[in-house]
Amino acid sequence: MSDPIPMVELWRGDLRESVHLGHAVAYHATGGVIESWGDPDAVIYPRSSCKMLQALPMVEAGVPLSSERMALACASHEGASVHVNAVRGWLAELGLSDDDLVCGRERPRDRYLQEALIREGSEPEQVHNQCSGKHVGFLQFHRHLRAKGAYVDPDGSVQKAVRTAFEELTGMNSPGYGIDGCAAPNFATTVTGLARAMAAFAAAEEGQSTRRNAMYSLRQSMMAHPFLVAGQGKTASRFMEAAPGRVAVKPGAEGVYVAMLPERRIGIALKIVDGAGRAADTAMAALLTRFGIFPRDAWAVRVVRDAPILNRAGVQVGVTRTSPGFV
Repeated sequence: MSDPIPMVELWRGDLRESVHLGHAVAYHATGGVIESWGDPDAVIYPRSSCKMLQALPMVEAGVPLSSERMALACASHEGASVHVNAVRGWLAELGLSDDDLVCGRERPRDRYLQEALIREGSEPEQVHNQCSGKHVGFLQFHRHLRAKGAYVDPDGSVQKAVRTAFEELTGMNSPGYGIDGCAAPNFATTVTGLARAMAAFAAAEEGQSTRRNAMYSLRQSMMAHPFLVAGQGKTASRFMEAAPGRVAVKPGAEGVYVAMLPERRIGIALKIVDGAGRAADTAMAALLTRFGIFPRDAWAVRVVRDAPILNRAGVQVGVTRTSPGFV
């Protein structure tokens, strides 16, 4: 077991004010681990970074889905009107309603829709939850399987299928699960296991097998609809918009982030041990630079990798940057 390494630092003036430690692995689909930082065998919850794995059994089973709906199934969206309307339309087409979801009500993270709800005196619904697309997918898969009970039951048909796919692609038995913020089980794995799964997605091509067709479709859908996967100003959308067709990325809560690089058949997984999303953004920007997706001066990475810290008057007083010795 190795200790986590410093990955991201915040400097204010001449003082390093904060430092974030983490683990990361870059994995080639046929060559195995290319590089690792910290402890590649650290056991983590992938959180929302693994939504493409959670959607895989549904797509593999032949559930008919548009590219937009596959992207929504992988999304942690901001709850903007385009997200909410798409989820509502999907529910309506299935003859279901907001009450059929169990992800919980969440105020939309999109500022405009949030303010609109306040003006209207309306309460947020479950469709506003950032995981609502994944949950409608679960509902449709639950119906496809003619399953009984709750679709988030770890011992139910939907989540058993998810666990099987998760373990097969990570290459290891999951040591257990925790319940995510949206009420679905989240299966644990190592950082290497998560990177291995992302490499499999990165290398998937059409015509190889039913599973690889499904993996290819999910990856391509994420890259085709980056705004649906996250939203305005979010690093995941920004990275994919800035490198169209070259990378699919997905963050998760508590400082987890994954990437799929199809051209190089590489998967990347990282975990910031203190759970800071700001550090995960910076670390992933550095890794995407290292593996040739962006030049260091590309705007998409510069705004988080060498991000200025401004005071209330708009004057730069510090900087967020990667730690020496990381990448």
